[in-house]
Formats: sequence, structure tokens, C-alpha cells
Amino acid sequence: MHNTVAVLEDLFYVGASDRRLSLFENVYPVPRGASYNSYLLLDEKTALFDTVDHAVSEQFLENVEHVLGGRKLDYIVVHHMEPDHSSTLSEVLLRHPEATVVCNQKIDGMLKNYGCCAGERLLVKEGDELSTGRHTFKFVFAPMVHWPEVMMSFDLKTGALFSADAFGTFGALGGSIWADEVDFEHDFLDDARRYYINIVGKYGVQVQSVLKKAAGLDIKYLLPLHGPLWRESIGWFVEKYLTWSSYTPEEKGVLVVYGSIYGHTQNAAEIVASRIAQKGVKVKVYDASMTDTSVLVSEAFRYSHIVFASATYNNGIFVKMEEFLSDLKAHAFQSRAYAVVENGSWAPQAGALIEAELSSFKNMKKLGEKVTVLSSVKEETREKLLALADLIAEDVKA
Repeated sequence: MHNTVAVLEDLFYVGASDRRLSLFENVYPVPRGASYNSYLLLDEKTALFDTVDHAVSEQFLENVEHVLGGRKLDYIVVHHMEPDHSSTLSEVLLRHPEATVVCNQKIDGMLKNYGCCAGERLLVKEGDELSTGRHTFKFVFAPMVHWPEVMMSFDLKTGALFSADAFGTFGALGGSIWADEVDFEHDFLDDARRYYINIVGKYGVQVQSVLKKAAGLDIKYLLPLHGPLWRESIGWFVEKYLTWSSYTPEEKGVLVVYGSIYGHTQNAAEIVASRIAQKGVKVKVYDASMTDTSVLVSEAFRYSHIVFASATYNNGIFVKMEEFLSDLKAHAFQSRAYAVVENGSWAPQAGALIEAELSSFKNMKKLGEKVTVLSSVKEETREKLLALADLIAEDVKA
């Protein structure tokens, strides 16, 4: 049975949520699933904005037919070719061969790569406009946010920005489609941050470019392809994107991530964290072996300072810490203060290897000298850990 929601007077939500999905892009854990947003306009001409993942195709196709109510489908606007937004396009075209696919040149090439050759094409360029009657849509290109073909549509009549993957978030929708109908900061902000950092975060420069374009638009509604829609406090959420995409810390505080084998490196990390907390500074502690890397990367982007505490393993960095560092590098992590704690029973060298890795990151500030733990923390080492924690806390407060 159909399940649609009116977004505006003649615009309807026809997407659906998948709560059975465990890994987004088969990489990122999504314990709360994901939504695949699609929108259908009933103007003088009808227009479908993006399709959905095959996982929710049955619900989606029922929704589309219900809203159309027997009308023909004039346009299908494709903003992004990733299969979670385009894999049902061919099915829609089988049902509506009369529809014209509105896309750019790069999207057209990708459609052919994915085997979708049906449907007449209307190729648009940056700044082109499409009228459906009462509504006129202006196309805004957003390359590398987060694929090279991405574009957005801005409705000049309503101020609605169909923003593709930008401003999306992990998490299924729970009945309400609007961000102001839920406690977004409590229920979705962590997922929104993790979504942005891991999916788009590497392309901060490109995101900043698109945000400059968006600043020239009178946006009244944000309609992303994942997660809640926005009609209130849009500036607050856009400001988050400005912060994240500029690699600026969202909060002053310390992230402590440790890679420990038998608990001694954990002990050292927690001594540092406890002292920092006693100094009145916010601190979060994570075990790299027990926390998905996508969470660690997101939290690293969140805080201004980070402590890497790692055991030496196979004459190198502990494997889970090494994975974390590799992911940080892949996402262009930069502009943070950091400190290093290492452990080793006979040849500790994880710290030197971590510092060598971080030397290739941009605008990183090293705090103090690395502290070396020989197997387990002794009193002399504890004093060095406390001194390092004091230095970190002072820097956060500076």
C-alpha cells in the first residue's frame, strides 16, 4: 500500500526507508537504517526528482503511481547517479516510457555505463532552467559532492533546494519527514556528521564552492536524498556544513583513541583522559578495536585535539590504530592539535611511526613529546602522562 506525504502543496514525498540495511555502501554501519528520498511534483507537467535503491523499490513504485493518479510522467530529474538513487530508474521508465530524463552530460554517460539507455534525454548545463508550469527549476552543479556528475535543482517559486547527497544523514525516517518534527540534534546530528565526514568529507574544497553558490539562493526548504527534510533552522545546519567542510573543529575538546592488546595502553590512555577531565576540559575516549572507524573519523573531525595511544604490534602500529590513521588520511584530516602515547615490551616504536604518518597531514600541531610505556605504566611514566594531559588541557583552554 502507498505511503506518501505532502511536502508542499503540489510536491509529494514518495521515498521510503530501509531498516534492514546494516552497512551503508557496504562499509558504514547503520544500526538505524537509511532513508531513500524521492519527490514527485504535480504541476502542469509532472516531475519525479530521483529514484531510490532497489531495496525499497516496491514501496517507491506504489507511491509514484498513487501520486500520479493516472497522469503521465513528463520528467525524471536525475541529480546523482549512485545506485541508491538511480537503480530503479529503469523500472520507472518501463512503466513510463513517455518520460524525459533530465540530467547533465556526465550523468548521461553514467546512465549508459549502468545500462540505462531508455528514455528521451534533456541535457542541462549549469544555470539552465526548466519550467513545469507554475514552477521553474534552476540547475546548480555540485561536482565531487561527492561524485563528479552531481547537480542540484532550485525551485524559483518555492525556494526548495533539491540538494542531492548534500545535507543528508544516516538513519531511517520514523514517520516524520521534517527535521523540526524530531529532536534532530539528539537523534540525528551524530549520524549527519558521520554521514558527511565519511561520505563527502574528503571534498571540503568542493563543498565550500557549492555552499558559496547556495549562499546566493533564497533557500526556504532543503530536500536531501537521505534523512529528514528542512524548513526551519536551515542556517544552523548549513553552518555545520561550513564548519565540517573547512576542517574547522566543531567543538573544543579532546578525543582519546587507543589501540590496546592486553589493557596496559588502555590504562595509559585513561590516565591521560581522567586528568584532562579533571582540568575541566571535555574528553571522549574510544577503543579503536571496539569502535567502527567511521565513528572515530567523525569524532576526530568533531574535536579540536586528539590523543593517539597505540601499542607496538608486529614491529609497527597496532592494526586498528593503523586503520584509523589510514582512514583519517583518506578523508584529508587536518588542522588539529595532537599528542602521542606508545607502548612496547622490548622495541616500542608505534609512536614514531604514528608521528611519521601525521607529518604528511596539513596544519597539524604536535603537543609535547610522545610518552613511552614499557609494557605497563609505572609511577615515573604516570607522571609523564599527567604532564602531557596538563599540556593538552592548557592548549584546549588557550
